[in-house]
Amino acid sequence: MSVQTITRVDATRADVIGPDAIRTLFSTAMSEMYRMEVPAYQTLVELVEEVNAALLAADPAERHRLESAGGLARITEERHGAIRLGTADELSTMRRLFAVMGMQPVGYYDLSEAGVPVHSTAFRPVDGEALSRNPFRVFTSLLRLDLIADAALRQEAETVLAARSIFTPGCLALIEKAETDGGLDEEDAERFVAEALETFRWHSRANVPLDLYNRLHDAHRLIADVVSFKGPHINHLTPRTLDIDAVQRLMPEKGIAPKAVVEGPPTRRCPILLRQTSFKALSEPVDFQDGDGWRSGVHTARFGEIEQRGIALTPKGRALYDTLLQDSRRLVAPAADGSNAAQYMAALQEVFAPFPDSWDGIRRQGLGYFSYSLTEAGRRNPPVPGADLETLIESGVVRFDPVVYEDFLPVSAAGIFQSNLGDDAQQDFAASPNQQRFEADLGAAVLNPFDLYAEIERASIAACLAAK
Repeated sequence: MSVQTITRVDATRADVIGPDAIRTLFSTAMSEMYRMEVPAYQTLVELVEEVNAALLAADPAERHRLESAGGLARITEERHGAIRLGTADELSTMRRLFAVMGMQPVGYYDLSEAGVPVHSTAFRPVDGEALSRNPFRVFTSLLRLDLIADAALRQEAETVLAARSIFTPGCLALIEKAETDGGLDEEDAERFVAEALETFRWHSRANVPLDLYNRLHDAHRLIADVVSFKGPHINHLTPRTLDIDAVQRLMPEKGIAPKAVVEGPPTRRCPILLRQTSFKALSEPVDFQDGDGWRSGVHTARFGEIEQRGIALTPKGRALYDTLLQDSRRLVAPAADGSNAAQYMAALQEVFAPFPDSWDGIRRQGLGYFSYSLTEAGRRNPPVPGADLETLIESGVVRFDPVVYEDFLPVSAAGIFQSNLGDDAQQDFAASPNQQRFEADLGAAVLNPFDLYAEIERASIAACLAAK
């Protein structure tokens, strides 16, 4: 199996626009739609923008670092979304849809180990140039119906999912056109975005009677969310902040109730991987089938999330992170209701003390990936062939900047899901990772994120040493 790509038939065709441009059209339209559907998300975006502006004004060195590394423009534009699918066919077609926008499946995440009956991947751009243009990503989960213990309920859910079609005919036709023609022209790209957006739109009428919804809900709230509706409404979008602790602290002042604990690593001078928080999911009115009519009810699923992204860690760095996270949770396990949030965060900070908190320390110990570039002095006097990289760094010819972590953390994702599904949502599913089954349903192998980060680092070093 190979990753779905759009094969460019004629790269010189003036009417075909690139996948990065289509991805930007789509992410912008998605953000506008979600702001209208969930007004609290607009408030959240405004708060994040205020916090980012304040931090950059107070820390000129950080502003200069981001500007020099080309990362400042990405901060305010960056978003990620999340959807939950019900069938293998939905997942396979979603892969083809995202391929039109230059987004490929990266990583495999088994959330069953944390009590959530899904496994997932992240669709995103993969090379440095595409990421710099628009890094929009969508965390995409597939429901594990096999984890529903009640065989009769499982069969009912399968029947409901088999009867729905989450993609419009126009969307499917444009996916096929992009695959055949090697892309879309501007007019078709705009039509494609409009058609694709329908898949992610909220629907206030359920596909199932209230009785079935309640039984699905009792099995797991996420199962009810996936099975009961016409399509996989986007369940959250996520702006990126430079100071997630400030956002967490200020959310109540904006009338937003945050989850009790920021997921991921503790506060650090040099952020690693990914930290996430969110506001509680909204209870929204939903009409359920009731004989020949409709019956009013509510459904809780959609929320707002904030992320702070740090450096991508090497396998060695990730192993250290995973060990320290497990140690901290053995010391103080975070309570579902957040009652021991302060104790947990203190334990996290203490346990993570051995992890270096300087970019040079992380680099020298081989714990993170870096992008290397010539300084102004290096551009005036490029390195001679065969020059030693460390010597060039020490002499001020080459600089290094952290490679941004573009992916997700399964424990953190599960924590966000559980918090917004309700404090009683966690259940005891047997951990059952099945990447082979997931890839068969996807119709492609997922890419290894470590390979992608290593290639960004390797290419940056080669570019420095080959500069003239």
